[in-house]
Amino acid sequence: MKCFKVGGVVRDRLLGLKVIDCDWVVVGSSPEEMESLGFRPVGRGFPVFLHPRTHEEYALARTERKSGHGYRGFRVQAAPSVTLEEDLRRRDLTINAMAESETGELIDPYGGVSDLRAGVLRHVSPAFKEDPLRVLRVARFAARLGFQVAPETLTLMKQLSSLGELNDLARERVWRETALALCEKYPERYFEVLESCGALGYLFPRTINSPSGLRCLRRAAERELNLEQRFTALCAGAEVPLGDTEHNLLEPLARHYPLPRDVQNLALLGCRHARKFLAPALPGGEEVLTLLQAVDARRRPERFEDLLEVCAVLVDAERESAVRRALAGWRVAAAADREVGVQALAGKGLEGAALGRELEQLRRQVVTEAVRRWSEAQVEERPARSFDPESTESSDLESTDDELSPG
Repeated sequence: MKCFKVGGVVRDRLLGLKVIDCDWVVVGSSPEEMESLGFRPVGRGFPVFLHPRTHEEYALARTERKSGHGYRGFRVQAAPSVTLEEDLRRRDLTINAMAESETGELIDPYGGVSDLRAGVLRHVSPAFKEDPLRVLRVARFAARLGFQVAPETLTLMKQLSSLGELNDLARERVWRETALALCEKYPERYFEVLESCGALGYLFPRTINSPSGLRCLRRAAERELNLEQRFTALCAGAEVPLGDTEHNLLEPLARHYPLPRDVQNLALLGCRHARKFLAPALPGGEEVLTLLQAVDARRRPERFEDLLEVCAVLVDAERESAVRRALAGWRVAAAADREVGVQALAGKGLEGAALGRELEQLRRQVVTEAVRRWSEAQVEERPARSFDPESTESSDLESTDDELSPG
C-alpha cells in the first residue's frame, strides 16, 4: 500500500499558489484494508475514504471506461492491481495528472511540469472526449490560470460540442462551473474558451460573450468584486444588456439555470438602470429620487452599494474617476433619503394615503436639497484651470468628463 498526493495540491504547489485541499491516491490497497486502518468510507460511485485524523480524502487508484451517454456514463474499476500511472491517465489535463510521493518525489508521466511552464492546458489521453463536463473544466482552468488551450485539446472540445453531449450536462453543474469561473482571476477567459470550441451557443445567449461585457467583467475581477457584481458587469456591460427590457435574455437564462436570487436581481437592476448612473453630474432631485426608488436604494442599501460598484467598472479607466465622483453624489442622495421617516410628520395627524403623499413630498425636498448642496460643493472643490498659450498638450484643451458611455 502506497499513498500519493495528486491533482490540484501538486499543481498549485509547483505554481506557488496557496494549497487549499490535499487529495491522495492509494495504490495497492482495498476497501477492507482501508476500513481496518480507521479510514471512513464516503464515496458512492467509487471507493473514497476520509483519513481518521486529518480528514483528507484518500481514493483507491482506479480506471474508468465509457459505458453510456453523458458525463455520468462510466464504469469504474478500483483494485489493488491498478497502478498510479493508470489512475493519472484517466484525469483531464496533464497539469492535473501529477503526483507526489510521501517522501516528496514528483511523478509526472504525462508532461504536466512542461505544460505548467509553457502555460498550456493539454489533455492527457483521447479518453478526454468521453466526458463533456471537461469542456467546462478546461474553460474554468483557463479562467483560473490564464493558460492557453492546446490546439489538439481544443479539437477534442469542438468534437464534444458538435456531438451534442453538452446537452446531457445537468443545469446545476453548468451553473456551478460558471459561478466558479466568474470568481477566478481571469473570468473572461471562461467565455472566450467556450466560444472558441463552439460550446457557448449551446449553453448561453451568444450576447453574453460581447467584447464590451467581457471588458467590464475583467475590470470587475481586477477590483475583486463579488460573484453577483461580476455577473452583473458581464450582463449590463454588453452592447445590448442581457436584461434589457425590450430584448430580455436574462430572465430566460435564469429560468434555465438555477441562478441564485441575489445574482438574478442585481443583474436585472444593472441591465435596466446602471447606465443611468454614468453621467458625470447628478440630474435634478426629483429624477434622482425616481431612480433611487427604481433600484430600491432606501430598503436595500447594501445591494445599492453593490450596484454602484458595478457602475464604476462599466466605463474605461480614463473615465472612471469622473464617474466615481458622481457615484459619491448618489450615495449622499441615498443616505439623505434613508434619513427621512414618518416620525418627521408625527405632529400633522396624517394617515393612510395622505401620509404617504406627504412623506413622498418630504423625501423629494430632502433629496433635492442634498443634491443641490453636493453639486455646489463639487464646483467649489474643483480647482480653476489656467490656459497656457505655450502648451501644446491636447489634454489642456479637452475635458475627460464629457460623453461618458459604457465599455
